Amino acid sequence: MKMERRRSFPAVALPLLAVWALVMVVPCFAGDPYAYFDWDVSFITAAPLGVKQQVIGINGQFPGPVVNVTTNWNVVVNVLNDLDEPLLITWNGIQQRKNSWQDGVLGTNCPIPSGWNWTYQFQVKDQIGSFFYFPSTGFQRAAGGYGGVIVNNRDVIAVPFDKPHGDITLFVGDWYNKDYKALRKALDDGKDLGMPDGVLMNGKGPYRYNKTLVPDGIDYETIHVHPGKTYRFRVHNVGISTSLNFRIQNHNMLLVETEGSYTVQQNYTNLDIHVGQSYSFLVTMDQNASSDYYIVASARFVNESRWSRVTGVAILHYSNSKGKASGPLPDPPNDFYDKSFSMNQARSIRWNLSAGAARPNPQGSFRYGSINVSQVYVLKNKPPAVIDGKRRATLNGISYSPPETPPRLADEYKLKGVYTLDFPSRPLKGAPKIGRSLIDGTYRGFMEIIFQNNDTKMQTYHMDGYAFFVVGMDYGEWTEESRGTYNKGDGVARCSTQVFPGAWTAILVSLDNVGIWNVRAQNLDSWYLGQEVYVRVVNPENTNKTELPIPDNALYCGRLQKYQKYAISFADSSPQDGFICFGYVSNLRVTAADASPGWNRLMQTLLWVDFMLFFLGLGFWEDKPFVLCVRTHAPSAIAFSIAS
Repeated sequence: MKMERRRSFPAVALPLLAVWALVMVVPCFAGDPYAYFDWDVSFITAAPLGVKQQVIGINGQFPGPVVNVTTNWNVVVNVLNDLDEPLLITWNGIQQRKNSWQDGVLGTNCPIPSGWNWTYQFQVKDQIGSFFYFPSTGFQRAAGGYGGVIVNNRDVIAVPFDKPHGDITLFVGDWYNKDYKALRKALDDGKDLGMPDGVLMNGKGPYRYNKTLVPDGIDYETIHVHPGKTYRFRVHNVGISTSLNFRIQNHNMLLVETEGSYTVQQNYTNLDIHVGQSYSFLVTMDQNASSDYYIVASARFVNESRWSRVTGVAILHYSNSKGKASGPLPDPPNDFYDKSFSMNQARSIRWNLSAGAARPNPQGSFRYGSINVSQVYVLKNKPPAVIDGKRRATLNGISYSPPETPPRLADEYKLKGVYTLDFPSRPLKGAPKIGRSLIDGTYRGFMEIIFQNNDTKMQTYHMDGYAFFVVGMDYGEWTEESRGTYNKGDGVARCSTQVFPGAWTAILVSLDNVGIWNVRAQNLDSWYLGQEVYVRVVNPENTNKTELPIPDNALYCGRLQKYQKYAISFADSSPQDGFICFGYVSNLRVTAADASPGWNRLMQTLLWVDFMLFFLGLGFWEDKPFVLCVRTHAPSAIAFSIAS
């Protein structure tokens, strides 16, 4: 966070603050490393498709910064909500082991109020791969606010390919020129969103490959490469509802990883990437440099003549390129009336059984196909329907309506009546309804979920807290006999899977992560209209070993609002600024990683000393509300929480 310095400290304050600084840094380096981030989430003005509009940026960036860490690192992200409405950030594919408190969805967290800050702290435990984060409430993802998460292998784990020359993150997604609040209102009013205005690549519009379709003056993305080198492309579909076909003109794409799993390595000339999905490719720059090359993401399963504008185009620029890209774009698959190409392509993505990932043992050492299933849920959707006068989307005939009190918080305080634990394992008969039903998952059970898409458009479904195994998909209605087609050997483990219209997709998941976990439609309109459910996984044994305690900086809302006093999250990831900032508080309690009661008492005393220094005129108020800054000489970044 950038800070305007308004008053300097006299020398008398320095000894006390030096003691503060020395004790502050000790816990941050115990155990696995920490990575600290300070984010100011705010509206910025941009015109990605040539029309000025408000987008959501992070530290003035759109897309936001990439979180680049390594397996088992601790991630601390201090988020200041500078929007005019509440905010939550969720971490698509990060499993939050034992720690659903940090998941950033309405089933686990109260939103961060406008003008407040809150600190996420979680560990990327036993994970590698390519993921992304985004705002999870109020349809905000339609305005941006997303960015990448890279989890690298530890040095002791072999990667199943040579280290590439470079690592490139690409965000692709459909985009509307309308403000996200206008899109949200359209859904509230029972309307469809209609055709998107285009496709963005890294927050930018298309290269002007066609003077009729692409207006002049639009900024486009250029990827700079060197001939003969190999690059890793991490591609994420962060859009609203459009499946995209991704391709790089005249280049093969070697698929190596998806959402935390190494895949069997296969070359593709193009690949369908559905909403919420992430893939890693290795691309070798083996073409001549007579000109630049197109990078294309175009809408799938649509009338291409009507949707021709809904195409993202970036430029692949060799360092010795002799000219600009020109001519027609590389052709997409020609299967508007036949989805078999895309489904067969999806089936071809398989788990690399011999590769290690986060741990030394091969991925295939977990033999999911031999585990007995303990619970089966068939989750069926249908086209949106009017329920209680509002257009809603459903799973099994229930449209989820988030309660004011997050279910995980309600469990912690043993509140009754917040939700019911009776979500049906098969579709309800009769009229659809609005509800707050949760799935009662069995801890350490093995659940089979069949997503049955009876809608007319492609859907993607995601599960927080886990990687599940995609074991089958086909057209028609799923039946018990469909299990005979399951891949019980090398179905890929991932967190988001496509479900074709009029078809089903089956997944298997081991419920070994305690918490309350969101299962949702990744298509943002379907999710916003209620197409989600939560799986509650509780360890019946009374132990603190399978779930972390509620964080001291937890926000409270709904029936627990009375517990919320002034609460702050304390993080300085820019120690060179020489200041620590914290909010206006009442009763102070300081906590840090592995902090002892003695540590907390010392921190509380030192904080009150520094707080008094402010009232003696030795501190200053930053330009954000309720933020006090004091000088520190800490030699490294610090992070801990303070709560009333």
